[in-house]
Amino acid sequence: MNDGVVLITGGSRGIGRALVRTLVASGRRVAFTYSSGEAAARSVEAECGGLAKAWQFDLADRARPGILVPEIEDALGPIDGLVNNAAIRRDQLLAATGDADWDAVIDANLGGAFRCCRAVLPKMVVRRAGSIVNVSSLTAVRGVAGQAAYGATKAGLIGMTKSLARELGRRNIRVNAVVPGLVMTEMIADTPPEKLKELRAIEALPSGTSPDDVAAMIAFLLSDRAAAITGQAFLVDAGSTA
Repeated sequence: MNDGVVLITGGSRGIGRALVRTLVASGRRVAFTYSSGEAAARSVEAECGGLAKAWQFDLADRARPGILVPEIEDALGPIDGLVNNAAIRRDQLLAATGDADWDAVIDANLGGAFRCCRAVLPKMVVRRAGSIVNVSSLTAVRGVAGQAAYGATKAGLIGMTKSLARELGRRNIRVNAVVPGLVMTEMIADTPPEKLKELRAIEALPSGTSPDDVAAMIAFLLSDRAAAITGQAFLVDAGSTA
C-alpha cells in the first residue's frame, strides 16, 4: 500500500466505515468525513487507534472542500487517495419530483464529488501521484423505479471517472469507480421488505454483498497493486448483472 493519507467522504457508517477499518488495518492513515452523527464518527476514530480522524462535511457546502483538504494535509500529511463515497437519496417517481429535490441530489452526489476531486487534484498533480475512487451504484446500470435522480448522479460519476482518467493518466493519477450492488447499510434501512426481496432475487451468490466486500475492492484500487488500472467501473454485486 502507499503511505499517504486517504480521504473518504461519508466514513462514519456503511461502506465508508468498513473502508476506514480496512485501510487502517493495512497501516494507512485515513481522514474521513461525516455529515451528522458526530458520536458515530468519534466511535470510528476510537476504534482506529489514532490512524483515522473525522471532519464534519456537508456535500452541499460548495466552499468546504477547498478548506477541508488543506486542513487535513496540515494535520495528517499529503493526500494521495480520495474516495467519493458520501451520497444522499430522495426517492420518488420522476413525475412527482420537484426541482428542489432533483437539484439537491444532483448537487450533493455529483457536485460534491466534483468539488472534492477539484480540491485534491492540484497537489496530486504536482506530486504526480494519486488514486481516486468514485462509489457509484447498481442503479447506474440497472434502473430502479423511483431513483431517477439518484441513478443519474451515479451514472454521472462513471462518466466523470472515465474523463478524469484520460485527463490525469499522464500525471500518474488513476481514477476508477466501484459499482456496489445491494449492500445492507443504513442508507437502505427504510426500503420495504418486499422490495429488498425483489432486489436480492437477481443475485447469483446467496451471500449477497457486504460493506467489507466493497471496501476490499476500493482498497485494492487505491493500492499500488492496481498500478495499471484506470478509467474502469468495477461491479461488486454478487452477480446481479451476470
